[in-house]
Amino acid sequence: MIIEQALLQVKVGQSDRFVAAMHEAKPLIAVQPGFQSIEVRPSLDSSDQYLLLVKWDNIESHRDGFRQSPEYEEWRGLLHDFYSPMPLVSYFGSSIFS
Repeated sequence: MIIEQALLQVKVGQSDRFVAAMHEAKPLIAVQPGFQSIEVRPSLDSSDQYLLLVKWDNIESHRDGFRQSPEYEEWRGLLHDFYSPMPLVSYFGSSIFS
């Protein structure tokens, strides 16, 4: 299992619309092979910032699966206009603690 992480900086004043769009977009990612779970957590320090955490079976499920799927095009259409700048996606492996 890996975790995809991105810090989402939403344009000022767009948070409510972003949250609604994220709820609409969630089913698009949830049906992907290798998808395990998604969390979107609001920042306690900045009202327009969110932490995206997605658990996948492996990196390929995200990069070669979801990112190449028709659902990703819908996801992008729903969400990418909210970001400024575009987020950097990082991948993390298993915890160093058992």
